[in-house]
Amino acid sequence: MRRLAKTVLALEEHPLARISLAVVDDAEIARLSARYLGRPAPTDVLAFPYDDACDPGRDEEIGEVIVSAETAVREARSRRRSPEAELELYVVHGLLHLLGYDDSTPAEARAMRRREIELLRKFARSHGHAGSAD
Repeated sequence: MRRLAKTVLALEEHPLARISLAVVDDAEIARLSARYLGRPAPTDVLAFPYDDACDPGRDEEIGEVIVSAETAVREARSRRRSPEAELELYVVHGLLHLLGYDDSTPAEARAMRRREIELLRKFARSHGHAGSAD
């Protein structure tokens, strides 16, 4: 996951940016979702940017990404992919949120999904990884 995050940050032209990444269970992500978003249920990923705009040239921590391993296992089964590939998708999704991407509208969600797939494919090619973004 560390290599994936570094790759995505570099491809998004933020090579010096740093993040905090936590892989938690459904109970913990539900607790955080309830506390910070008012939604007391498990979710796949939470992203908490530290600032509204991060400067590509600065060596700074830009935010936190929290992903649920239990949700990844459950969703991976239904999507017929590995839990690792599912977790990778969550990490990329969270990173894009930290970098300013939004998925509030259908058009934004489609654009964000296209970018996720593109980044995951580039990561797979550059690291000889067999993960799947589709």
